Amino acid sequence: MKRRQFLKTAGIAGVATGLAAPAIAQDKRTWTMVTAWPKNLPGPGVAAQMLADRITALSGGRLEVKLHAAGELVPGNGVFDAVSEGTAQLYHAVPAYWGSKSRGILLFGSQPFGLRADEQLGWLIHGGGQALYDEIYGRFGLKPFLCGNSGPQWQGWFRNEIHSVDDLKGLRFRTTGLASEMCAKLGMAVQAMGGGDMFQGLQSGTIDAGEFIGPWSDSALGFYQVAKNYYWPGVGEPSSAEECVVNKAAFDELPADLQQAVSYACESLYNPVWTEYSTKHAAALKQLVAEQGVQVRQLPQDVIVAMGNAAGEVIADLREDDDELVKRIVESFLAYRANIAEYMVYADNGQMNARALDYKYGG
Repeated sequence: MKRRQFLKTAGIAGVATGLAAPAIAQDKRTWTMVTAWPKNLPGPGVAAQMLADRITALSGGRLEVKLHAAGELVPGNGVFDAVSEGTAQLYHAVPAYWGSKSRGILLFGSQPFGLRADEQLGWLIHGGGQALYDEIYGRFGLKPFLCGNSGPQWQGWFRNEIHSVDDLKGLRFRTTGLASEMCAKLGMAVQAMGGGDMFQGLQSGTIDAGEFIGPWSDSALGFYQVAKNYYWPGVGEPSSAEECVVNKAAFDELPADLQQAVSYACESLYNPVWTEYSTKHAAALKQLVAEQGVQVRQLPQDVIVAMGNAAGEVIADLREDDDELVKRIVESFLAYRANIAEYMVYADNGQMNARALDYKYGG
């Protein structure tokens, strides 16, 4: 799809309207899904439609989910409230957008220098994370599920090169979630905006740099047209989980088999969504470099260290939060991170380091 098609809906403009209650006839229900994305945006927009279709299919058509993209019924940043209030039955977005509700929510999406996509899911399933995820969303009458992950995100698109930590001071930078707190501690002027607005900001010069997701999704929004320096690693978001969040009252009213259809649809899409991102990011990056003149650049080591120190301050702040639930969430996350990080030195990290050595293999 063309970039301009995405820009029409990629911002957060839109007006909430009253939606009809879910239709129930002959044991058939129709649910409204609202999303934070332009329709069929490569990556999250595609994943949202996959989820709507899968719930409908797994329910045998008894629970039909109709998707409305950002701005069609509610603005992208209004989906949390729309589902909490019962205006819609479920939404597709990322936890990184809901820090104004509770900073504890942010940990379920991504953490600077935190968990990879597989580790994030491991924390929820095997490290007690899901119970905490349910508890904090339950305050808002919501039932949350993870349903995908972008994998490692990029540090983003920069109009000018970054040579040292001093180059970050005053830099007008678009990002979200806990990464925005990390960047602010380094003197960056953090901006919150949608993907389409980020393109316009880079084009007009009202921002100097910004990150969105990665090569596949970023290509669709055309950032390469207005900023050629593409920086890695995206230490602010080592992964970014996508979520399906359901109005809890509506979920509780479902018969048990339809509850399972919703739950399994989310669970079964996590790996397909994650691996699609990885596969298509790899292909898109080659195209960006070969055809669009994008310069792939690595963050200087002193910048990474400074970001790591700033991220540590963010986590320390969270450990002192006034909300005891936020404290429990961060301690659970830290315990899982420490345990898995120690093992990964020998497991995945060891394998990746070995694969990067110079030897003949496959050509």
